[in-house]
Amino acid sequence: MTIIVERRTLLAGAGAAAAALPFARAIAGTVPTMPSPRRITPIDDGWRFHLGHAADPAQDFGFGASHDTYAKSGDAGTPVATPKFDDSGWATVRLPHDWANALPYERFGPPGSEADKTGSYQGFKPVGRRFPANSVGWYRRRLDIPATEAGRRLRLEFDGATRDVMVILNGFFVGRSESGYAPFSVDITDFAVPGGDNILVVRCDVSLGEAWSYEGAGLYRHVRLVSSAPTHIRQWGVAVRSEVGAGRATIRIATELVNDGPAATVTLRSAVIGPDGRRLAEVVEQQVALPAWGGRTVDQVATVADPQLWSPETPHIHRLESAVIRDGMAVDADTTRFGIRTFRFDAKAGFFVNGKPVKIKGTCNHQDHAGVGFAVPDSLHRWRIEQLKAMGSNAYRSTHHPAPPAVLDACDELGILVLDETRQMSSNPEAMGQLERMIRRDRNRACVFLWSIGNEEVHRATATGAAIARTMKRRIYELDGTRPITEAFNGHFGEGASPVLDVMGFNYYLDGIDPFHAAHPDVPTIGTETASTVMTRGVYARDDKAQLVPAYDTDFPRWASTAARWWTLYDARPWLSGGFVWTGFDYKGEPTPYESWPSNASNFGQMDSCGFPKDNYYYYKAWWGAEPVLHLFPHWDWAGREGQPVDVWVHSNGEAVELFLNGRSLGTKTVERGRHLAWSVPYAPGRIEARSRHANGKRLVAVRETTGAPAAIRLSSDRRRLRPGEVAVIRAAIVDGKGREVPTAAKLIKFALTGPGRILGVGNGDPRSLEADEAEQRSTFNGLAMALVEAGPGGGALRLEAQASGLRSAMLPILTD
Repeated sequence: MTIIVERRTLLAGAGAAAAALPFARAIAGTVPTMPSPRRITPIDDGWRFHLGHAADPAQDFGFGASHDTYAKSGDAGTPVATPKFDDSGWATVRLPHDWANALPYERFGPPGSEADKTGSYQGFKPVGRRFPANSVGWYRRRLDIPATEAGRRLRLEFDGATRDVMVILNGFFVGRSESGYAPFSVDITDFAVPGGDNILVVRCDVSLGEAWSYEGAGLYRHVRLVSSAPTHIRQWGVAVRSEVGAGRATIRIATELVNDGPAATVTLRSAVIGPDGRRLAEVVEQQVALPAWGGRTVDQVATVADPQLWSPETPHIHRLESAVIRDGMAVDADTTRFGIRTFRFDAKAGFFVNGKPVKIKGTCNHQDHAGVGFAVPDSLHRWRIEQLKAMGSNAYRSTHHPAPPAVLDACDELGILVLDETRQMSSNPEAMGQLERMIRRDRNRACVFLWSIGNEEVHRATATGAAIARTMKRRIYELDGTRPITEAFNGHFGEGASPVLDVMGFNYYLDGIDPFHAAHPDVPTIGTETASTVMTRGVYARDDKAQLVPAYDTDFPRWASTAARWWTLYDARPWLSGGFVWTGFDYKGEPTPYESWPSNASNFGQMDSCGFPKDNYYYYKAWWGAEPVLHLFPHWDWAGREGQPVDVWVHSNGEAVELFLNGRSLGTKTVERGRHLAWSVPYAPGRIEARSRHANGKRLVAVRETTGAPAAIRLSSDRRRLRPGEVAVIRAAIVDGKGREVPTAAKLIKFALTGPGRILGVGNGDPRSLEADEAEQRSTFNGLAMALVEAGPGGGALRLEAQASGLRSAMLPILTD
């Protein structure tokens, strides 16, 4: 059923002529439209790239050398910005692009030095002040702006770029961004030459970073050109709010209209489209008077009967289609995705979605992935979210910055709740601008349930921190007001900014949580960062010389805990809303506990940097998911340790598990909620087997066998059919003559792709590996390696081949649409 609401608004200065548009014509959906009233052109292709030099203008394409001021606005001070500049010798790149990922690893200083530690935290990629020759990147391209764009408003939208970014068009400085993570846009209307030769140049300077881990370099997210009529809807100018009642939902819409021209009178038409594509409601606001070179916010209300609610189990997405109509023509249009749902925190009972209690089972995640660094394609972002959901996770924290749009798209569609976090906890203009852009961009997201204004800030427990938090909170409420606000505190719970927060965020320090709740029983709480167990995939003994930690749930920094300790504590307290594990995936940099060469990646992930699960992945799958789980580890290849004890663990959510060695029972153990089972087993080659019994009668069997010598490569993919631009994650495993994966194999695999596509990069999950990611060969680590294959334009068949010395090769066909 479509509900149509008519509203005629006669404002001061709007006479009878303002009512000339027939209302019936508007609601019938027959209002004529100009071709593509808003034109969005992706500009990910066609870029040329070259490194500059942060400290030497002569090597930085003359930037800043010709003059020391901006006295002449149309002279950027570099020949790169001129049409005659020859960039044919520059590299051709496609966005997303991360030039730091392609740099070789380099040691920052001698062993044990502060520089060596700093290098490890930056993933030993030679960018920053120590490496000025690698810390400036120049991007250049011709920008096609047809003559038909004359008289329209033009802007460039950047989803994110690291870090100090300067945008130059036709020799003019047109914009700058100081954040590597916040989206930003640049109005180029006055500087563009429709129908002419437009030269777009972007200079990225990463001399000064923002994080204490690897953060890439360059245009690592998408860029687009947006053309709109002078009268249009502001970027992120639509706010949609839903109020759910008995059998219906009230949809409140606020639309910011901009008029870059003479005074005008327009009609705003807003239509609610259901998840199945049906038009559910429509509201038309007529005779909206807009002042010359000004704007106005229009408030509208629609009603949807029997709404399909968004939840982690039923992620129903609605759309709001907005059209601005002037003189009988639709001059601008915008689409906003949103969800109809309710969120609520209760200080005693936890978190609720649509009135039902939901325990947050989340992970914190950085941006990067093996093979591509920060330049993660959209489909790979989605693949990563899918792996987290398969683990049983229902929530995602973007750490410590706004998430990429592709992550939020995937979370909207897959039912993953998002704690959205800004990068700077400050009330200075730059930080407030970053905060506002994040809130405006993400405030309609169905998945976003909580805003975070900071993480482990040094001023968190001070009066200054409280003042800053109040200012940030006030602005968030002005822009949104439908979600609560938190901050991630590592200690000092209850001090400084704590009373300002709507939800108290705990980072670790489990012993301080109960005392806080006792002192503040009316304050909702959540674990913003928890666990931090360090684990290297496939390793089962600590080896400090080799810089490896065991994959058992045993090792953690002094401030943290095991998975079992934090989760059993949180699980047992209804007033704790749940928490976010540090981290879902390994990431480059911050290589705890080894802060020196060659360790260049963290060990915190439940998956390694390729997305291969570690053993703790199955701990969470057992206690977070709904399906029966039985996971047995370690592997059973321990030549030379015959008769010596091996710690055997099982993660299971069954009632009991029985363990067998070569057919002999080693006993049955009862499963305790939130705990693992363990046996000490003298090693004997052969077969170790676990059998679990579950409450629903389900019985599972897990087996580990002693394998033979490496004999072949086996390839598998998460998908075998790709659309243009989609990425397949290829798993390469070394197997023995019986097809069993050899868990200790180390072989150099060479990949080769034929067909319309490319290998984006490779990886193996080894946190110490110094091999190139942007390559077509990689050594396996504990038997595994990975290749990322991207489909090119057009259709056809791809074929990936993998070869290694002394092994049978493998071939994997992939179809492209």
